[in-house]
Amino acid sequence: MRLRSAQFKLVAASCLLCVSSLAVAQGAGQTASPAEAISSQLRIVEGEMMGAVKAMPADKYNFAPSHAIFTQGQKVEFAKVRTFVEQVTHVAEANYFFFSGVSGLKPDRDVKAILKITNKDEAVSALAASFAFGHRAIETITPANAFEVLKSAEPGMQTKATLSTFAVAHAFDHYGQMVEYLRMNGIVPPASAQ
Repeated sequence: MRLRSAQFKLVAASCLLCVSSLAVAQGAGQTASPAEAISSQLRIVEGEMMGAVKAMPADKYNFAPSHAIFTQGQKVEFAKVRTFVEQVTHVAEANYFFFSGVSGLKPDRDVKAILKITNKDEAVSALAASFAFGHRAIETITPANAFEVLKSAEPGMQTKATLSTFAVAHAFDHYGQMVEYLRMNGIVPPASAQ
């Protein structure tokens, strides 16, 4: 898998956020562990995303943008756009993929089955469980192993630290898409309403 330019920028931004978290903690006379710094970033996207997936009504989980919502004559392509439930299950499945790579932990569920989920309750539950798995995986990151190169490393995701921050960036990317889906349905995302 080769990283596209946008993905590389997300990885770089996530690494910067991680380092910034460490710098702030050190600036206060404290040192945060890599696990604490990365887990704090995962908690942020987890809170925002879980709020969004709970806010979307169950009858809108099959919503996807279409030509109908754009002005006539506007050139757009929506043949492969994910529905809202597909966004949720994609992030859940990806969390298991990335974080099992970070830690070597085996997922606690059938990951392939996640992509077959079609209803809100199961999707919300799968996403929550994937974030919990992510936190457990991040706990395995130590100052000694954070930047060791992983066996099957992809460019930009060679270490436990970079792979886990990429997972956070990936979730933020899809959270942004989910926010648009909510707004297209007249719903203010909970994180924006605060």
